[in-house]
Amino acid sequence: MALSYYAVSPYGLETLLADELHRLGAQRIHPQKGGVLFEGDAALGMAACLHSRLASRILLRVAHGKYWDSRDIYKMALETPWEKWFGPDHTIRVSANAQRCPLESIDFAVLRIKDAVCDRFREMAGRRPSVERHSPDVRIAAFLTYDTVTFYLDLAGEALFKRGWRLTHGEAPLKENLAAGLLMLSGWTPEKPLIDPFCGSGTIAIEAAHMAMNVPPGLNRRFAFEKLTGFGGDLWDEMLEDARAGVNRHAKVTLRASDISSLVVEKAEENARRAGLEALLADGRLTFTQGDAREAAPEEGLAPGLVIANPPYGEQSNPKSASIRSMMKDVADRLKAVFPGWTAWLLTSDRELPRQMRLKESRKIVLFNGPLECRFFRFDMVAGSNRGKPADKARAEG
Repeated sequence: MALSYYAVSPYGLETLLADELHRLGAQRIHPQKGGVLFEGDAALGMAACLHSRLASRILLRVAHGKYWDSRDIYKMALETPWEKWFGPDHTIRVSANAQRCPLESIDFAVLRIKDAVCDRFREMAGRRPSVERHSPDVRIAAFLTYDTVTFYLDLAGEALFKRGWRLTHGEAPLKENLAAGLLMLSGWTPEKPLIDPFCGSGTIAIEAAHMAMNVPPGLNRRFAFEKLTGFGGDLWDEMLEDARAGVNRHAKVTLRASDISSLVVEKAEENARRAGLEALLADGRLTFTQGDAREAAPEEGLAPGLVIANPPYGEQSNPKSASIRSMMKDVADRLKAVFPGWTAWLLTSDRELPRQMRLKESRKIVLFNGPLECRFFRFDMVAGSNRGKPADKARAEG
């Protein structure tokens, strides 16, 4: 019997996620704003958690219906066969999201769902699950619209963008699944050299390395579904074994990441080591170096590839805005001068970035970095486009 799932996605990556799920064998795929509906068996749900580079969560739909008030929500939760998936000895947490919900209190609805789950188990087994807010065995998620409620079981547990290698996010981190989305949207493949001159914690380079090596993003972490009936077991062990066997540690790839802060670079390299990339660091396929983006340059003899970066944002409210915009103008001059034939992709919340850099974008894609609406700009560095500044040209013509 096919199960119904919902994959939560960063805004702007829904179509890419739908394609990814299709490759994993999903059926009846319907992209929506912020996620993708799809169907498949339990193995597909596990495979999506293990292999999806783009999803934030994989949710299993267990009930859906109409409601008028919180009493209807309680009744629906009471009639849902939770025992099919877990027992009274599991700890639970209930959360809810709402869209145009008329109820006065979403928190009260959450409380009623929790009461119903506990009452059902008390009636059936004589005991009830305990509530655990921080590290529950089972995460129940409810989604309420104007007149419908849907119950889900979260198969992921920790959000899927948490690959297991990052200790701290630092300031304004780029989530791992958004970094993977940037790589896919740019058309990057391991045959193309990649440079990130604003590497921060190294997320873009680390995601690219894992893509090149065919390392599943969920290979080194645990999932909530491992505690659910019908998931995990021998099939999951086989999936993990196959995933490990498919890793190519000899992948040919050229990844260059840098940042102006030597401390940041050290942390990025530590992240890469925790991500299992020691071999790439050892033989120079992946490098992290301290350097100013205004002085970035491809190494001699390197074929043109892609520059992909998440530079500081020049927000109007940011007192550093003017200096950031001045810096990005210098970065643009550098790109034009020493990156002929390369393609640069920059993610920013500053819509005026192309004008400030005096570059004309060839493409822009709307994405969200957390709550920030951003643009992913593409700039084509045409060979010879920066030969001769206007003043030099005027003197030559004069």
